[in-house]
Amino acid sequence: MNLRIFGWSYAVTIVSLVVAFLYGGVEALILCAILGILEISLSFDNAVVNATVLERMSPFWQKIFLTIGIVIAVFGMRLVFPLLIVGVTANLGPIEAFQLALEQRPESDPTSYAYLLNQAYPEIAAFGGMFLFMLFLDWVFEEREHSWLTWLERPLVKIGALNRVSIVIAIGALVILASTLAAEPGKVLVAGSLGLVTYLLVNGLGDLFEQAGGADALAGGDDDGAAKAGRSGGPSTLAKATGKAGFFLFLYLEVLDAAFSFDGVIGAFAVTTDPILIALGLGLIGAMFVRSLTVFLVRKGTLQDYVYLEHGAHWAIGALSVILLVGIGFHVNEIVTGLIGVAFIGAAFLSSILRNRRLARQGVQTEQPVDELAAEKAASDHTPDGAAAAGADVDAPTTGSGDQVRK
Repeated sequence: MNLRIFGWSYAVTIVSLVVAFLYGGVEALILCAILGILEISLSFDNAVVNATVLERMSPFWQKIFLTIGIVIAVFGMRLVFPLLIVGVTANLGPIEAFQLALEQRPESDPTSYAYLLNQAYPEIAAFGGMFLFMLFLDWVFEEREHSWLTWLERPLVKIGALNRVSIVIAIGALVILASTLAAEPGKVLVAGSLGLVTYLLVNGLGDLFEQAGGADALAGGDDDGAAKAGRSGGPSTLAKATGKAGFFLFLYLEVLDAAFSFDGVIGAFAVTTDPILIALGLGLIGAMFVRSLTVFLVRKGTLQDYVYLEHGAHWAIGALSVILLVGIGFHVNEIVTGLIGVAFIGAAFLSSILRNRRLARQGVQTEQPVDELAAEKAASDHTPDGAAAAGADVDAPTTGSGDQVRK
């Protein structure tokens, strides 16, 4: 199964390294490999969050994300987007911007591709930082079945009872940072506002059509679909997102991937300014492995077996969003960014293992077939002790991918 999931990533990596070698020799091959490793290390939290959304989508939209989505990720964000930013900043056409990138002038040259892109970093950081910051705030203010950093997450859930508090905090942070850190506050405010609006629009439309699709399924008496939805493992308790709902979840994932890629694209210029090598290393190698990791997490039910992984990923997103927003005035080294993400996810993974072992010592299964759980529940509902059993101090079952649920 692992080979089926990662097979294309291995193949694309080999082809990309060969192309890099033919393009620029051994040096280009090494730079391409470094860029691929950089992207993978910076984007593991991206894969975890992608998996939480991907498992809500129908198989058709999952395929779209893993095919068309990879084209957008590779050529859109890792190649076209930097060229577009430089073109707008320097008033150049796309072809002129591409030719400028191929010249590989030193970053100290004010007319170089790398210099112009770095000049636009405050606006890029404001857009991506606000998008990710809103994602983090909406998650941390929402009540969930499990809590990881309980001492912090539970008070934040209480604060989240205040309507639209995430928007208020995000706008307040943007105004303060733009007025204190930005050389050009107006541009930063516009870029950050666009990031906020993009998040609200895409996320809101996705929720709207997902709810509409679920309501239609129930109205049509699709009992089988509803039953399958109960085993889907996604946040939706209705049906896998199809049609318009699937499209907007796909769009949400692409914007999310774009927001995650900003830091990696800018950081790549510390390695090389060659757009071909950046597209090969960040795009083909990095983006393919991130998508393979996403599929692996969904197919293996990893997020259900290790329930705190999602928590660690979102706290890593929170840290990344703060780093991006601070980047309006101070650019933080990408190594620091990557290490923070790895630290949060590693700690969450370790906490999940310790939780599973603790439950196992208590005789609580952390993984149980659906049929057995349903039979136990039916039996408990018909016994005097059923109510007491329901109040036992264990983690409540959550639906997992495939035909299993986890306690």
